[in-house]
Amino acid sequence: MPNFEHPEYPEATLLHLESMVPCRESQVSSLMSIFGERQHFSFPSIFIYGHTSSGKTYVMQTLLETLELPHVFVNCVECFTSRLLLEEILTQLQNLSSENKHGSHVPCDTFNDFVCLFKQEIITQDLQNQTVYIVLDKAEQLREMEANVLPGFLRLQEMTDRNVTVIFLSEIVWELFRPNTGCLEPFTLYFPDYSIGHLQKILSHYHPPEYSADFYAAYINILLGVFYTVCRDLKELRHLAALNFTKYCEPVVRGEANERDTRRLWKNIESHLKKAMQTVYLREISSSQWERIQQDDGEPGHLKGLSAHAHVELPYYSKFLLIAAYLASYNPARTDKRFFLKHHGKIKKTNFLKKHEKTSNHLLGPKPFPLDRLLAILYSIVDNKVAPTANIFSQITSLVTLQLLTLVGHDDKLDGPKYKCTVSLDFIRAIARSTR
Repeated sequence: MPNFEHPEYPEATLLHLESMVPCRESQVSSLMSIFGERQHFSFPSIFIYGHTSSGKTYVMQTLLETLELPHVFVNCVECFTSRLLLEEILTQLQNLSSENKHGSHVPCDTFNDFVCLFKQEIITQDLQNQTVYIVLDKAEQLREMEANVLPGFLRLQEMTDRNVTVIFLSEIVWELFRPNTGCLEPFTLYFPDYSIGHLQKILSHYHPPEYSADFYAAYINILLGVFYTVCRDLKELRHLAALNFTKYCEPVVRGEANERDTRRLWKNIESHLKKAMQTVYLREISSSQWERIQQDDGEPGHLKGLSAHAHVELPYYSKFLLIAAYLASYNPARTDKRFFLKHHGKIKKTNFLKKHEKTSNHLLGPKPFPLDRLLAILYSIVDNKVAPTANIFSQITSLVTLQLLTLVGHDDKLDGPKYKCTVSLDFIRAIARSTR
């Protein structure tokens, strides 16, 4: 494990930094080498990429705050237009100045105005002697902004003639960023996924004080043995660790086992973890509701686990959208007229279904359907008149995010996107009962 070495910072600061960023010592050492001395010009731009929950944002925030380097941190999802982004950067830069700790809002319409304001007013004398870092989190959003924003940030040091470094944090590779017109290439740094050993070390570090470190490490080892094959997300694993630890400790609390009796502890939590497997990434209920369901698990009339998804709460029209999506996935399109039109005319019973359609569609799996068919079925099954507003389309996007629908086409195709319904018949029956 590399140790942090930098002549400018005291050893106590470097030791504290090392304890704050476990399993990312190599990346932090590289960044500190790139930063160099405070008064020296650093790289104009640094591009840091890696999968979600690989520590990019946390490491960068911890590094800049611990070393007390002047910086601004902006989330490009929150500042979703170039104007909001530029104004937020200027406002935070103004607050960095010792002369103006509570700077007012700085209006800025174009990138040219941003460069002029940056040079003339924002960087004061006390900041000119050290590098200022502008960190753009979720930087992939920059590709949706004006064409000059990304190249402008890459050359900001050159255009302003100031000691400034722009750091991009992204989940996608640089090759998907590079503008067609050419640009100044940034220094790229990759954050790999945490290995199972890294996750074990990080999760075990935050053990409850009332239990020993070895006891909590054994629990984390069991947890990763169950969830590591389906989940590598550190945030999700930390949530699961906190959610299920009480159940793991039950035999110890009741005096039925000691902390080293891993066999009894595993037997107590095995069925509990199997139920929790069905809630990975899907926040169907809060932690308190999950604990309450598990406490009532033995009582008749209560839900047993989460397999039926009967407790899922969805907006009113989202329920009908999901029902319509299920009907569109498992019924042939040629049957829509028969099922959803009141005056469809006479249809011959002979040869109504094709030979391959006589096989149960539930055995064949869901079929893709276009957006206009989904909306047509929705309008036919909802009693009230539904207008195709942005609210309806946003609920479709939410269902895709929750993985209740799957997008199998692309938005840029001329025939529109196509979807599949991924839920079971029992799920749809539970949703349909809740609409009564």
